[in-house]
Parts: sequence; structure tokens; C-alpha cells
Amino acid sequence: MAHPPQDARVAELLAWYDRHRRVLPWRAPPGRRAEPYHVWLSEIMLQQTTVATVKSYFDHFVARWPRIEDLAAADLDEVLHAWQGLGYYARARNLHKCARVVAGDFTGRFPETEEALLGLPGVGPYTAAAIAAIAFDIPASPVDGNIERVVSRLRRITDPLPTGKKPIQEAARALTPQQRPGDFAQAMMDLGATVCTPKNPKCGLCPWEGACAAKAAGDADAWPARAPKKAKPTRFGVAFWIEDATGRVLLRRRPEKGLLGGMMEVPSTDWRDDPWDVQAAVAEAPVTSEDWAEKGEVRHTFTHFHLRLTVLCGGTPGGGNADGVWVHPDEFGGQALPTLMKKVVRQVLSDRAA
Repeated sequence: MAHPPQDARVAELLAWYDRHRRVLPWRAPPGRRAEPYHVWLSEIMLQQTTVATVKSYFDHFVARWPRIEDLAAADLDEVLHAWQGLGYYARARNLHKCARVVAGDFTGRFPETEEALLGLPGVGPYTAAAIAAIAFDIPASPVDGNIERVVSRLRRITDPLPTGKKPIQEAARALTPQQRPGDFAQAMMDLGATVCTPKNPKCGLCPWEGACAAKAAGDADAWPARAPKKAKPTRFGVAFWIEDATGRVLLRRRPEKGLLGGMMEVPSTDWRDDPWDVQAAVAEAPVTSEDWAEKGEVRHTFTHFHLRLTVLCGGTPGGGNADGVWVHPDEFGGQALPTLMKKVVRQVLSDRAA
């Protein structure tokens, strides 16, 4: 099958994009260059998160912190609280660090090269390429999951992921035009999101149908191939719901580094590979209580492991010397509680309501 020349493929995709582009709050209107702050913010939020989920968070962040200098001036607690529900909280910490670097070291202006962008906190190769292309129209080649799928099918790259990432990246780079590279990158993203979907791709609507090697072979659904996933291990922990005489509950901040870093938590033990003996775990509690009672188990899945968290409830007459803050459950909304800890809260309160 004869394929159209590369320039023709680029023109076909850009013409399709001009007609069918998604309207997203961080995108510039046709003919205008995107705001780098908006591109960076959206790309950080979109890591491991869907467009549908990100839209409202993006709108909230931009309304609250219209400029990167405003975000840099915010307290980390404010940022973490606004980030609640997006998960992967290291992104929020790096977002705040990056804002301070750009506001301070770069006087509020993002650097315009991939190399300089890679020096910013939380900015990896994909994000640097996306910002360079979309915000500054530099011929960079970001490859997200959507672009990965489009390119692997277009060229019928059969190497299973993650091995296939390198040839896919090389093929994407070879396709990237000098003119309108930002629009081209977003066109590839939109094509993957709306037409070249993981299952049942709408090949009849694709501007590259005639050039697609996988379509010609009749196996577009098969690509990209993926190596078998390893089974996720399960870890175990115990969470301590501790109330004082007035009904306030002890919360504490997790260490800045590590999973859920900087977020607030119902105090818990370490999360380990073997189940805890509940009575032995009590020795890990931040305060002493005479009336510990089990209130069921909370299950949560992180990227690399499953967690089973036994919930123990206990009381203490006063705050004592416990490290943390005492907060009434009615005021938990003002705390940066991650989804896991919200599950613990629901577990306790629903048990009481039963």
C-alpha cells in the first residue's frame, strides 16, 4: 500500500484538528499561543488523571491563583488541600516547588527550551516536551498514552511496552513538523482520545486511515502490545482513630517525602508486607488508650501495591503530648486529607451510624 508523504500526513492531521479539536480550559483559542502557566498546570494535573476529572481542578486553581506568582506565594497546605482527590500528591508538592522556582529564579516566566524545562521540579521529559511544543511552538515530541497508541498503530510497532516506548518515541519525533508543532502534538492527543481509542477505534473517522499500517493489517486493536503486568503485592497497616473528651480526633502530618507526603492522616503504623497483630500494633499508637475497639478494615490501591488498613478506635481524656492536631470531624473539610484517610473517616462514621 502506498502511503502519503509525511508532509501530507501532517497537513491531513492538522486540517482534522482545526475542525475537530477539543475545547479545553487550558487551551488557547485558534490562532493564539497558549499561556505557559496554563499548559504546565494542566500537564502536571493530567499525569495519571483523566481530562474529565482535571477540568474542574484546573478551573479552581486558576481562579484561586491566576498567576504562577500567586501559586508560589501560597502555603503548601493550601495547595495540598486544593489538590485533594487528584491523588499522587508528590505532584502537588512539586507543583508548589516549581512555582516558587519559576517565580523566583525566572521572574515568573517559564524557560523556553526542553533542556531548561527539565531542570524544574516535577518536570520530566514528556512534560518538558509538551510545554515546549504547546506553549512555545518548539518542534518537541511529547508522547503520552494517546500519542503512544496512535504512533504504534500508524507504524504498527509490535514491540510490547515498555520496550516499545523507544521506537514509538523515535517515530513520533520523525513525524513532528517544524510548523505548528504545538497544534500537531495536541492533534495527536485528541486523535488518540476521541478516534484512535484503546478499544474499537473509529478508523473510518481517522484522517490517517489510509496511511495506518495496523488498519491495513486488520489488527489495530492489538497495538500497542503490553508485557504482562506483575501482580501487585498487598501491604498491611493499622490506623488509630483517637478522640478526646470533646469529640475531637487526632490528625497528624505525614513526612514530606514518601507516599502521601505532607498530607494529613489519621495516625497509622508503618505499612508492611505481613499483617499486624492488632494487640502488638497498639504499642505504635501515638497515645495510650484503655478501650481500643476494632472498626473494620479499609482497602485502598496505590500504583504499586494494595493496602489493607485495620481501623482501631480509642479515647483519651485530653490531648496530652501527642504530635498532631485535634480536629472535630465536622471540620475535616479544612484538612488536606487524601482519599485513603477519607475512607478511614467514612468507615468510622458509618459504623457509628449503623
